[in-house]
Amino acid sequence: MISRPHSATGRRAYLNGTVLSPRQGLNGPGGLLIEDGWILAAGPDVTKDSIGSSAETRDCKDKIIIPGLIDLRVFTGEPGSEYRETLASASDAAAAGGVTTMIVMPNTNPVIDDAAMVDFVLRRARDTALVRVAPMAAISKGLAGEALAEVGLLKAAGAVAICDPTRSIGNANLLRRALTYAKDFNMLVCAHVEEPNLSGGVVNAGEMASRLGLAGNPAMAEVIALERDLRLVEMTGGRYHAAQISCAASVDVIARAKAKGLPVTCGVSIHHLTLNENDVGAYRTFFKLSPPLRSEDDRKALVAAVADGTIDVIVSSHDPQSEDTKRLPFAEAAFGAVGLDTMLSAALQLFHSNDIVLARLVEAMSQQPAAILGLESGRLAAGAPADFAVLDLNRSWKVEDSALRSRSKNSPFEHRTLEGRAVETVVAGRTVFAYAP
Repeated sequence: MISRPHSATGRRAYLNGTVLSPRQGLNGPGGLLIEDGWILAAGPDVTKDSIGSSAETRDCKDKIIIPGLIDLRVFTGEPGSEYRETLASASDAAAAGGVTTMIVMPNTNPVIDDAAMVDFVLRRARDTALVRVAPMAAISKGLAGEALAEVGLLKAAGAVAICDPTRSIGNANLLRRALTYAKDFNMLVCAHVEEPNLSGGVVNAGEMASRLGLAGNPAMAEVIALERDLRLVEMTGGRYHAAQISCAASVDVIARAKAKGLPVTCGVSIHHLTLNENDVGAYRTFFKLSPPLRSEDDRKALVAAVADGTIDVIVSSHDPQSEDTKRLPFAEAAFGAVGLDTMLSAALQLFHSNDIVLARLVEAMSQQPAAILGLESGRLAAGAPADFAVLDLNRSWKVEDSALRSRSKNSPFEHRTLEGRAVETVVAGRTVFAYAP
């Protein structure tokens, strides 16, 4: 289930743009016609002459109309840590970044591990959020990794998947049971892949960690956890999604699992596609992430895996932290970075550098996430929700605190100029963001 913002009424047409929705075969001149929160038509047949005289019009010359982004990994502080982020402030950041659906993580206080908490998030989002919101619920009660949460009740309450988002399930039998029960309820199991006994470091293990005098977190910690999980997937047949992978070896593991026909998908954060371990520089804590930023060779392998479809989705891994927990010595600082505002613009840098074609980026951030979760959005087609974004590929902007809508400001792109952004974001036919330079 997903929260449903109030729909706009009336008919509106976006004309003279480029319509890009790869799975609908749209990638060329055209427009979009919407009414009462739904798409009536999309593509080259939507012109000024075809829409009738009653429609309000928007000129999208030199702009690209894409399905709204669906972010599968968003951390918020509500409930329990609203000083970091609320559903309202996260949705404001999402709208500014072209994101029309946020999938929020269950590590709140209290944890989203029962039907009442799922219902709370959905009701709170309906009342306060600008974009659509859907919760993942916990795999284990209290995220303790000891007892399985009530998968069927969580699904009935509206959870779209189950996930312990910041640690691997150490108990293999618990994960086996989770995959088995989730299969019975057609529920996705989303996993954080990091072997806890190997992953006590704060940066990528290697020469850079040694130079900085910091404890290293080896890529093999991720690979070992992923290999074990996929053996359990093979055993149970449950649908499995690795929330984010960060190294070339994990790409190889995923590719082999897919070649076997296992029901496996995976994601990667935009930070791991655009940054590497060298960006940590002089102990810059905004680059302290979990998993850590890896080598440049790993980054290139991840980019290639997105381009060829081995990696299914790109996520923001939006994880807001306060100044009190980030402006500390590196080893003591909290993990995480904000990303909702910047995911799209950072991804467009991969397009501008000719690493990934635009259609594949759009697919990885909208249509593929929708397919994984069975959502009706993520496409530009008659009968689909009117959730979309209008892009200006040449609109540059500088990432400063004043430009970020998130309540927290811990962006690794701080002070950088990014080229390309959403200039309008529409959810259920209602404009929730319009860029005013």
